[in-house]
Amino acid sequence: MYSRPSRLPNSELERPQKSIAKSERMVRWWNTLTSYTSRPIRSSVWFYRPLLWRTKRLESELEALSEQELDTRIEVNKRQLHRDGLTTKLLIECFALIREVSGRELGMWHFDSQILGGLAILHGNIGQMQTGEGKTLTATLPVAAAAMAGVPTHVVTVNDYLTERDAELMNPVYTRLGLTVGVVIQGQELAERQDNYRCDIVYCTNNELAFDYLKDRIELASTDSAIQLHAQRAFGSHTDSGINKLMLRGLHFAVVDEADGVFMDEASTPLIISGEETPQEGQELMYQQAYSLVEQLVENEDFRVIKQPRFIELTVVGKQNIEKMTEGLGALWKGQVRRLELARQALTAQYLFERDKHYLVDDGKVIIIDEHTGRRMPDRTWERGLHQLIEIKEHCELSNPRSTLASISFQNFFRYYHHLSGMTGTADEVKSEFWRIYGLPVVDIPTHKPSKRKQLGTTVHRTDQDKWQSVVDRVVDFQSQSERAILIGTQSLRSSEQLSSLLEFRGIPHQVLNAKQDQEEAEIVKAAGHANRVTIATSMAGRGTDIKLDDEVEAEGGLHVIITGLHDSSRVDRQLEGRCARQGDRGSVEFQLSLEDEVINHKWAKILLTIYQFPLSKRLKNKLLLRGIRRCQTRIEQQQERMRKELLVRDEQQQEVLSFSERKV
Repeated sequence: MYSRPSRLPNSELERPQKSIAKSERMVRWWNTLTSYTSRPIRSSVWFYRPLLWRTKRLESELEALSEQELDTRIEVNKRQLHRDGLTTKLLIECFALIREVSGRELGMWHFDSQILGGLAILHGNIGQMQTGEGKTLTATLPVAAAAMAGVPTHVVTVNDYLTERDAELMNPVYTRLGLTVGVVIQGQELAERQDNYRCDIVYCTNNELAFDYLKDRIELASTDSAIQLHAQRAFGSHTDSGINKLMLRGLHFAVVDEADGVFMDEASTPLIISGEETPQEGQELMYQQAYSLVEQLVENEDFRVIKQPRFIELTVVGKQNIEKMTEGLGALWKGQVRRLELARQALTAQYLFERDKHYLVDDGKVIIIDEHTGRRMPDRTWERGLHQLIEIKEHCELSNPRSTLASISFQNFFRYYHHLSGMTGTADEVKSEFWRIYGLPVVDIPTHKPSKRKQLGTTVHRTDQDKWQSVVDRVVDFQSQSERAILIGTQSLRSSEQLSSLLEFRGIPHQVLNAKQDQEEAEIVKAAGHANRVTIATSMAGRGTDIKLDDEVEAEGGLHVIITGLHDSSRVDRQLEGRCARQGDRGSVEFQLSLEDEVINHKWAKILLTIYQFPLSKRLKNKLLLRGIRRCQTRIEQQQERMRKELLVRDEQQQEVLSFSERKV
């Protein structure tokens, strides 16, 4: 039942990764059938408690060892792990040694909950640990254990800051255990990346890792076999072949932090390696024509805007009008499919993508904003002319499209790992999808201390204007009564700046964290727990950075979180809630919502407005309105899950991305 990582060939030329069988769909059907039987068994934390108890029994024995005796014990355990692998006996001793080293080097001994989390992760599960429970320290247990057994290990985080921070913080533990640590982040040269990937443990971001995988695939595209690669290297003929540019040692064992964000939220985002810019004759004129064309179309007559999910529907009349208006515009407009696709993309740019929400304009360039994190993504562009159409919309210089050399989705990439696991604080909503797509059970790890978080309820307002005014009033009330710190979560860059203007008008000092302050996000979040501090943050900007509370803030009730709108995913709302009351601290959370929030679709907006106008008690009215808004949110989550399913089916059908093993490399 248990699955532990095992040692596989790990040179640049022997590149092991799991083959995804053509019967993968049957496997997922089987996972769906077994989700009611084997998944509950594998996800039970009680299966790991006996291992925890046996690990804890070694605590006093290891504490009594001198520094030299401890080093000797580590070397002996390491040799045995290399010889025999991660047997239960060696694993227990290894975890106990890692815990003792952590205590001596960092002054941090793993709690029981962290040991349970480490055991769950090592055995191929998603460890669900609540926000603030110390996932960074927890990861050292499975990561170091696998590396000590000779398994090349990747620790995957969501941004460069967390990658460098986590590697630096935990490096004393790994060094004492005789392990090397590499860090792969944006901007590194090839030689530096190669050196880092050769380390026992590699901390990297999901983007950099997947892109380096694609770059290796491009280098290996013309090679038929591993024997050929060895021959080229042996006879010194690899300089021109590109073998000297290879980076990864295969896909052995990965521990993915914030696994729900990587596996679910970014699952549908294609990672594309592009070639040189390839200007196309008449391209700029074609996009200009498309944008001018849609300005003449009439909403609800020629097209309909469906905001949830974001989609443009052309009517029969609209299609006919587009055909008439494009007569004589040139050969590029003659094909019906291409004509309607261009029109739909132009309408999408005009009606579904908003400045300072989906993108920002910086130095005359359109930069995408990650909707899940609020961070800017300067290296990404939208496909099929959408990026160029938004550039026209914002009067920016038009960029040229690039040819696609290789692409992959995260949903496909991570399934190539022989041993995959992860950790997150918000997996409940997607447990079944983790199991069906990745075969990963979710193990719910108990908290180290009972939660002291207070829920202060939900207030639903009729308009956004009323909501923002109420938020400002709440801030004033809190500051007049205590020195508590306040964190306000908004859904977009634009709404964060709108709220900032209202606070400035009332003379309330505050900090804003959105895509425009992405370089300072860690420092802003660290300071969010200071007395009388008010911080506005989009989505989960600063996620992964602890908010340290001043003593007076903790004494007066801890951090207070105000959530100003439900997100497309309820997991993001829970992440925001989790910013307060961490590891037994005090804290509170409240929701300030509006009937104009984007999560509410047109049909439900009318129903909720009727409820709002009905003469009911405030408490009952807010309860009914919240239930309706949650229903809209659930529908969006279901639509997103269907989209991920469709993407996976398309990936399997197209077979565009072949693994190294399928290429017989």
